[in-house]
Amino acid sequence: MKVLVTGTAGFIGSNVAHYLLNRGDEVVGLDNLNDYYDVNLKKARLQRLTAREGFTDVRLHLEDRDGVARLFQEQQPDKVVHLAAQAGVRYSLVNPNAYIDSNISGTTNMLEGCRHSEVGHLVYASSSSVYGANTNMPFSVHDNVDHPVSLYAATKKANELMAHTYSHLYQLPTTGLRFFTVYGPWGRPDMALFMFTRNILEGKPIDVFNYGKCKRDFTYIDDIVEGVIRTLDNTATPNPDWSSDTPDTGTSYAPFRIYNIGNNNPVELLHFIEVIEECVGKKAIKNMLPLQPGDVPATYANVDDLMNDVGFKPATSIEDGIANFVAWYRDYYKT
Repeated sequence: MKVLVTGTAGFIGSNVAHYLLNRGDEVVGLDNLNDYYDVNLKKARLQRLTAREGFTDVRLHLEDRDGVARLFQEQQPDKVVHLAAQAGVRYSLVNPNAYIDSNISGTTNMLEGCRHSEVGHLVYASSSSVYGANTNMPFSVHDNVDHPVSLYAATKKANELMAHTYSHLYQLPTTGLRFFTVYGPWGRPDMALFMFTRNILEGKPIDVFNYGKCKRDFTYIDDIVEGVIRTLDNTATPNPDWSSDTPDTGTSYAPFRIYNIGNNNPVELLHFIEVIEECVGKKAIKNMLPLQPGDVPATYANVDDLMNDVGFKPATSIEDGIANFVAWYRDYYKT
């Protein structure tokens, strides 16, 4: 297949592109190399891809309507994995317009491209943050998610609604993936594991929000990628049992699906830090702080639908995952 992957300089996108190339697919990779975090890390990820046969590198902003339309016309991808977005919950409190431009306008352009090019399946990144104020756990794709607590979460919920509209109007198969706290080698510098490892190694304090009482369903990058690929290969179809009297939010009468991809095993932040300390061989200096605006105290994924439909459930332990990350970090930064 020829697969258009957006966000190929990003953490998840670069890993998905490698997987597709390894199995013989052609990959068209889109990224704008923005400076939300270290551009050099993004370039290093991208350099590993551009060296490979079958990869086409495209520099483009998602909100460039004409540019995205031209890309689809020129490349005619069979399927699309849309992972590019303005990420980060806390940054959405500082720069909300970046989320509207990238996550709303940009996703609209991707949907239009898929529609006019008759793409066979669009898989796109949603987020566990859509569960917002929900407290009934584990979070299920069949739960109502109408109470986001950050603009980032609201844009991701909007993406799901937009995708459903295109599935309904144009019979475009779409699958939304709610990722739960992704971590691992080549990860994002704005995420806890990266910041904690760096600061502990440098003898600097780490900010521990909610006094360490947060629980997160930390999900290893290889498990995330496996989930992306399996759902990409399992094209969304209508649910014949869907009822408008009791509407199921995770499926539809249209070719539309939503899945959680999480480890199904929430870990308290203080234990997460203990594992990092053990892998690094050094104790952390903790700066204990209250819960931040936009954050939630816990996440926990129900992955039954993922298991039932594609036969996969993430299973990498944080002990193995963190050890792999620390080994990568030491090698990459020569510490």
